[in-house]
Amino acid sequence: MAMSSSSSSCITTALTRLVHLTPSSTPSNPKPFLSTQRPFFTFFTLKSSSSSLTSSSSSVKSSITTMSYNKQLAAAKKAASLAARLCQNVQKGLLQSDVQSKSDKSPVTVADYGSQVLVSFVLQKELPDQAFSLVAEEDSGDLRKEESQETLHRITKLVNDTIANDGSYKVSPLSEGDVLTIIDSGMSEGGPNGQHWVLDPIDGTKGFLRGDQYAIALGLLDEGKVVLGVLACPNLPLESIASGNKNALGRAAAGCLFSAQLSCGTYMESLDGSPPVKVHVSNTENPEEASFFESYEAAHSSHSLSGSIAKVKLGVKAPPVRIDSQAKYGALSRGDGAIYLRFPNKGYREKIWDHAAGYIVVAEAGGVASDAGGKPLDFSKGRYLDLDTGIIVTNQKLMPALLKAVQDSLKEEVLPSL
Repeated sequence: MAMSSSSSSCITTALTRLVHLTPSSTPSNPKPFLSTQRPFFTFFTLKSSSSSLTSSSSSVKSSITTMSYNKQLAAAKKAASLAARLCQNVQKGLLQSDVQSKSDKSPVTVADYGSQVLVSFVLQKELPDQAFSLVAEEDSGDLRKEESQETLHRITKLVNDTIANDGSYKVSPLSEGDVLTIIDSGMSEGGPNGQHWVLDPIDGTKGFLRGDQYAIALGLLDEGKVVLGVLACPNLPLESIASGNKNALGRAAAGCLFSAQLSCGTYMESLDGSPPVKVHVSNTENPEEASFFESYEAAHSSHSLSGSIAKVKLGVKAPPVRIDSQAKYGALSRGDGAIYLRFPNKGYREKIWDHAAGYIVVAEAGGVASDAGGKPLDFSKGRYLDLDTGIIVTNQKLMPALLKAVQDSLKEEVLPSL
């Protein structure tokens, strides 16, 4: 099939970057699905991860891997979009019943598990010939308890209804045993060898319960590097939320889908299928004109430290834009703000699923992310990121000044311990 010049350029550039990845001599061995009382359905094909790169075959291997990213990205977009549809339905019912006022977390539990099941289901259905390894937040331990049987029943029904209503897959309804097995397919440890999907099925739990921002965040690691990412943000509008536009921050009818692939840029479209538009981070180089994002919940990141850095050190005049989840990465990638600061309590360990998809969405839009010490984010260490204090994200022009402001402020303020 003929290849467009833009696609060829994208693949060539990505290939150049992938060839310089550190070769591996140990094949990846993703954990197999856990056994259940009945055999797992046959359309899932599992194969052990193929052999690693060697000096003589790295170019061929990288070429094959790079060529496959388009198909993997399409599968990731399909998976995240279908999961978003399930979450939208659950959140709609949650808001109508006003259950959030009772601090009942069961709706988000159902949506969390249901989202993870759908993403795993779609990826394996769309990519049946590829080894499957998933690093995800949830496991089935709690759902196997006697008191959780009603919740498991609700999850199973919700997943089956979503698959049936979509109409893309002609399969028999999943049993509760199937659902438990699919959930546990996300127990991979990740690491520097082979390919691993990385998923947060609902990033922004409190935002979900409030009816505000949350995201289905899905990325792909190849030899420890993030090579593609998708953010489905059901409540993020297509229009800018710059300067804390309260109207824009209201619930959106369609929501946004951000997608990025190594060396191919970042694109935004609506979840109901508008044409993709290429986006770019803010080009501002004057810190005083730069607005910044931070976590909605003060417990998730130090607002006082972020405020000190932005206002005192950099002279930022705009108030912070506080929203939940990796929707911040998506908004930053299209220039709604110029800076994202995250400083969790001392002792907290960041999980890779909280940043992998957002990281590449911003990076491919021209942004840069590092820890507070200026080191690049390293997703090759397993399920956790080893960081110096926090995460800072901005454009290339602002990073030197921002990094200095962060380091100066950290010398003056001590974060509370967990």
